[in-house]
Amino acid sequence: MIREDFFRIWVFLADTPLLWLTLTLCVYLASLYLYRRCHSSPFVLPVLTSVCAIVGILLLTDTPYETYFEGAQFIHFLIGPATVALAIPLYNQLPKLKLLWRPLSITLVVGALTGLVSSAILTLALGASPEMVISLMPKSATMPIAMAISDHFGGQPSLTAVSVAFTGIIGSILATPVFYLLKLNNPIVRGVATGVSAHAIGTARVIQINETMGAFAALAMSVTGILTALLMPLVLELLQGLNWL
Repeated sequence: MIREDFFRIWVFLADTPLLWLTLTLCVYLASLYLYRRCHSSPFVLPVLTSVCAIVGILLLTDTPYETYFEGAQFIHFLIGPATVALAIPLYNQLPKLKLLWRPLSITLVVGALTGLVSSAILTLALGASPEMVISLMPKSATMPIAMAISDHFGGQPSLTAVSVAFTGIIGSILATPVFYLLKLNNPIVRGVATGVSAHAIGTARVIQINETMGAFAALAMSVTGILTALLMPLVLELLQGLNWL
């Protein structure tokens, strides 16, 4: 009897868009609390734990993603304004940016090109299909740009979205140990490296640690997305010219 009543209540609430918005916010707040309790360990990033929790809830309740997204789409709408707001800390670092624009430009071009080429070579070496190669190549760009690039060149946007998410999470986890291993203490270097390799997820993490790191990570993330879109056709043409694709 109690189980039937609970099921009826759940069916009623599941049709209410506000449920999924509230649930998403509560799960994220709980993940953020866990992250702080674990002394900001990269292994319990709020993005990672929140995604795992939400996916688990959707699977347990047999809820379609479309139903969930209908309620949580307001958060999706806020991605745009949040991305634009990253320009504020970057503006505060404008004097440093003017001094470092040359090495930064070279670094970002090399970083974007390395991301594309390394992804293509690794996936081809593992025997991936051309469609999968194209889907995984823009993994270092932010998700909206990467999915659009993948779709334009014949890849699978859904696969690209997964690869982008994994790239950001893994990059955020490995960034700090790599920095310590290489003895990189400069916040600008750390920020640019994080933005190039771990895009928005990495940027969201470092901006909580240091404003300078966050500013240059945001710059690197944005420029890498643009460069990925510009360099992708050139790399594909090169691969096709070599008969690798």
